[in-house]
Amino acid sequence: MEGAQAPHPPLTGGCGCGAVRFEVSEPLVSALYCHCTRCQRRTGTAASASAKPAPGSFRIVAGEADLRAWRPEGGFEKWFCGRCGSAVYSRHPTDPEGVGIRLGAFDSDPGIRPSARQFVAYAAAWEPIPEDGLPRYPESSPSD
Repeated sequence: MEGAQAPHPPLTGGCGCGAVRFEVSEPLVSALYCHCTRCQRRTGTAASASAKPAPGSFRIVAGEADLRAWRPEGGFEKWFCGRCGSAVYSRHPTDPEGVGIRLGAFDSDPGIRPSARQFVAYAAAWEPIPEDGLPRYPESSPSD
């Protein structure tokens, strides 16, 4: 982060009602925007912003029993709080370390900014993608 000092781990966060809590014990690796139709429908917005933690650094510290998942065929699992419905993270269906934490779920500035936009071929017609200089990928980002 230019001009600011990155936050010191652990980074913390959770759902809207506070039932689900997580922490990340290392700095985040990357972040991106996803414009896929699933993310649009899941969030009710044009894109979802998520951060990738280092393998082994993300853990649920409270409310694991309150977590629910939508497991779409051919896609990442979407984990959310069963009490308030807040989206918390996604996870690769065959790689438990393949996690994408929703940037809005962090308690404070996570110290990272999205550096790419993926699935722009499915971008919402009602909200043009801003001219922000970020790389755009029609499908999945090569680093995802």
